[in-house]
Amino acid sequence: MNRRLLFASAAATLTLGITVALTYPAAAGQGPDAATDAATAAGISPQVLQALARDLRLDPAGVQARLADEQKAGKADLTLRKSLGATYGGGWLSADAKTFTVGVTSQAQADKVRAAGATPKMVARSLDQLDAIKARLDAAATKAPKTIPGWYVDVAANQVVVLAKSGADAAAFVKQAGADAAAVRVEATAETPVPYIDVIGGNAYYIGSGSRCSVGFSVNGGFVTAGHCGSTGATTTQPSGTFAGSSFPGNDYAWVRVNSGNTPRGLVNNYAGGTVTVSGSTDAAIGASVCRSGSTTGWRCGTIQARNSSVTYPQGTVNGLIRTNVCAEPGDSGGSLIAGSQAQGVTSGGSGNCSSGGTTYFQPVNEILSAYSLTLVTGGGTPPSSPPPGGSGCTGYEFSRNGSLSSGGSAYQPDNSYYQSTTSGTHRGCVAGPSGTDFDLYLQKWNGSAWAVVAQGATPSNADTLTYSGTAGYYRYRVHAYSGSGSYSLGFTNP
Repeated sequence: MNRRLLFASAAATLTLGITVALTYPAAAGQGPDAATDAATAAGISPQVLQALARDLRLDPAGVQARLADEQKAGKADLTLRKSLGATYGGGWLSADAKTFTVGVTSQAQADKVRAAGATPKMVARSLDQLDAIKARLDAAATKAPKTIPGWYVDVAANQVVVLAKSGADAAAFVKQAGADAAAVRVEATAETPVPYIDVIGGNAYYIGSGSRCSVGFSVNGGFVTAGHCGSTGATTTQPSGTFAGSSFPGNDYAWVRVNSGNTPRGLVNNYAGGTVTVSGSTDAAIGASVCRSGSTTGWRCGTIQARNSSVTYPQGTVNGLIRTNVCAEPGDSGGSLIAGSQAQGVTSGGSGNCSSGGTTYFQPVNEILSAYSLTLVTGGGTPPSSPPPGGSGCTGYEFSRNGSLSSGGSAYQPDNSYYQSTTSGTHRGCVAGPSGTDFDLYLQKWNGSAWAVVAQGATPSNADTLTYSGTAGYYRYRVHAYSGSGSYSLGFTNP
């Protein structure tokens, strides 16, 4: 595969189009009506179900069962990441998604894993330790030889994998980086990853004098895409706008601020004459099924192999990517990676093709949202001014506040300040974020030298409450978007 960035002239390709026929494996008694029913039951579009069935070689019932298992695993993983703390060794689904395994470094934590519906496995290293080993390799990325196209954390093997065309080069790189060689596995590879940029038809936008890329996901004011598609200040057409931020290499993300008259919508082209609605940006588990939308090869599906993967392109190393076995080809750059209705990332690059298969890497969307303080557009329209309440929402409280957060972000209320309670009594708080997210709430009290957490609501859901019986003093609430982005409402009552 050509190792350079591929550009195409707009004049040469405006008349080209792609027709993709999506099919799914036939099964006795399961025709189009059965497929539609299965898609409705799974909460996805028939086109998504058909693509999953085609690429994962399942019938509609098998896709529905797999998605149900993946949803359970995702909820369990959110819970266990918090409850296991430093003993958490990562979680992964089996190839058929029927078993979700979670590594633990302490046998005493195994019961927590079983209680969450997962299978515990004793491992030598926690995920934090594996990430720290990988961070050493990341820090030495500029010294990595060209025979090493990337590295990533393999949670199932409890190792860091270095992809290499030369074992000797890999050993020297690991030693130079100061990484623990006992925790590193060198894996022979023929990968030669390059960024995808030569977009042909479909959901495309044009940069400068005619090079093109694909829209990733709509955000407030524009859309996110791959950083290698354009530098800050570059102009775009169809839709018209300007790169308001761009980072590549190191990262591979950017966002384009569109001009008036362009309307961002929370939808992804499924290349079957329809669209898929984006509902949020909750991270899918390793092993989960995902689909990619790109204008060269259309709608393609596979599974997540690893997160926090590093890849060395000819232009430099990019860190923190999602590694998948979804196929892609030059021209799919910047396009959307989605799990069900949850945004995952934008297409960065990879190796192989959709005839023989390959490996594709994606820049996580939540990192882009956090880097530029953006809000994902969901449900086919602009971001709501207040969140879906998640049931009854935060009603019946003396005070209320509203705000918006990107995944991983925090806000302090009321009004980025604090309140004073002059008497002892009960403090009550409630936060509600968009459906499919995990928003947490913490009550902090000033102890004379610092803010200390005295109560918290931190379940793996979009809504949490807390109650605290405290003495007079100064208090404030911290709202934290643990997973997912969007608007939130806060209600609170104090003595």
